Amino acid sequence: MSKTLVWVEHDNNSVKDATLAVVTAASQLGEVTALVVGSGVDGVAAAAAQISGVAKVLKADDAAYANALAENVAPLVVGLMAGYDAFLAPATTTGKNIAPRVAALLDVAQVSEILSVEGPKTFTRPIYAGNAIATVESSDAKLVITVRGTAFAKAEATGGSAAVEAVAATGDSGLSSFVGSEIAKSERPELTSAKIIVSGGRALKDADTFKATIFPLADKLNAGVGASRAAVDAGYVPNDFQVGQTGKIVAPEVYIAVGISGAIQHLAGMKDSKTIIAINKDEDAPIFQVADIGLVADLFNAVPELTSKL
Repeated sequence: MSKTLVWVEHDNNSVKDATLAVVTAASQLGEVTALVVGSGVDGVAAAAAQISGVAKVLKADDAAYANALAENVAPLVVGLMAGYDAFLAPATTTGKNIAPRVAALLDVAQVSEILSVEGPKTFTRPIYAGNAIATVESSDAKLVITVRGTAFAKAEATGGSAAVEAVAATGDSGLSSFVGSEIAKSERPELTSAKIIVSGGRALKDADTFKATIFPLADKLNAGVGASRAAVDAGYVPNDFQVGQTGKIVAPEVYIAVGISGAIQHLAGMKDSKTIIAINKDEDAPIFQVADIGLVADLFNAVPELTSKL
């Protein structure tokens, strides 16, 4: 039976939801070992041990791993891969930073953003901004894979009882250093885990209009707030709001697109949503081709009216 090593993404306190989807994907390849890397991560390792489907947890606890610098983490993973057939990470900012370095050090081709597991070394993945799905087969002895979290069901976070085993750190590579971070805080749900998302486009005119129109609706629905790249580039909201090929990939229960035309780059990030609702005054906007419910109306009239009736 194949053995898989799963990168556990966390915030030093809890396991990120993206990891649960990776565990589901990895379990289709073989026995799952979760790798928890960081500084002071006993609690995270204990939480990872409870994930259903995880057979074992490896914990690498060292100051060099405090900020998950890929230059420090990749050598650790490569050293562990002698005992594993595949390394899987979520297709998040961190996962997509670490996995290519692991693949390069192992001298294998990475398989990116898989959507399904079709065989021991065969997978499907999106190409052309998600307009086509390719079936790819790896010929490498070791697999390095990133997983699109929206394509797989999340493993249960509880119910498991895996043993936790400490592994030796490889130390600081000296190739990079952590300078600082500015983490946006919001009382609204985080985009990648929100069940409802309200997104706005360039038609919102400016930052003040975006907030005055989109935020009240999102608050009424307890929804996350997203935006198209055009809205982000125009400075309406910060780039962590961006949904799309170069932003966040989301698949909420309900996605409400307000004033978004529907460029393929945006559709690539949200077309897996269960129900898509589009509000746009242009009846020929591409967004209506993927929408389950479409309203051809002036958003500056429709959205406040909708908000008032909720």
